[in-house]
Amino acid sequence: MKRPLVGALATLLLAGASLVGAGTAQAVAPNPAPDRAPAAQRAEAKGKAVDFAGTVALSNCSGSVVRLPNSVDTDPALVLSNGHCLEGGMPAAGQVIVDRASSRSFTLLNSSGSGVGTLRATKVAYATMTDTDISLYQLSSTYAQIKQRYKIDALSLSADHPVRGTAIKVVSGYWKRIYTCDIDGFVYRMREGSWTWKDSVRYTPSCNTIGGTSGSPVVDAATGKVVAVNNTGNEDGERCTVNNPCEVDESGNVTVRRGINYAQQTYLVAACVGTGNKIDLNRPGCVLPRP
Repeated sequence: MKRPLVGALATLLLAGASLVGAGTAQAVAPNPAPDRAPAAQRAEAKGKAVDFAGTVALSNCSGSVVRLPNSVDTDPALVLSNGHCLEGGMPAAGQVIVDRASSRSFTLLNSSGSGVGTLRATKVAYATMTDTDISLYQLSSTYAQIKQRYKIDALSLSADHPVRGTAIKVVSGYWKRIYTCDIDGFVYRMREGSWTWKDSVRYTPSCNTIGGTSGSPVVDAATGKVVAVNNTGNEDGERCTVNNPCEVDESGNVTVRRGINYAQQTYLVAACVGTGNKIDLNRPGCVLPRP
């Protein structure tokens, strides 16, 4: 996982962690294939301004204030980050957290990356490292209150599956740094330590994210919408170990891509958030893991 090194947790906090693979074959892959986005889309993406407004810095990670397609201004705002960034430690494989009290604070950034205020959570609305690696904190402030006080809008979360070749920006509030690359493809299963993630986003090499970028929103450069959340990368070329996630295809074949980084798609969240920005895992179409 892409968290900064902190004390005794150093070995778990820098890059991804993967489940020792069940594949029958292993390959060490070269750099990923070039992107496949249509030329018109890529031309549009080059002109889209993506900055730090609406992103946040956590004590150990990055994140962003996000709103869902059905969110309204009077809803309590949500902060998106990784499950492995939780203040209480990383969820175990199979663990799902819903509506757990939290008073965590977040530094809200403006377009230039300057901190303009502190937002505070009331609870962890949802968090897991099973199938995906996400956390959603509910804040004590509404979107309207944040807009009125800081003149900053939340980032919009896309409800659509992203497309290979899409130009993206990975925006780290922790480091105040923006990485630019494309979506190289999608990983059927990604394994790291005891965790397994489904349909992960693989970046092209120029998104060489580092510790502290965990939880950064992955923004479609053409639409400005969040399509994924940055979470891991293979640092040393090892196979399915902590900080060295591996890719597993539908046949069980394992591929290791040293130096390549990954994110978890977020479109699935949209189907699981109901009126008042409340997590409802029983909503039609919601496939996020349940407790």
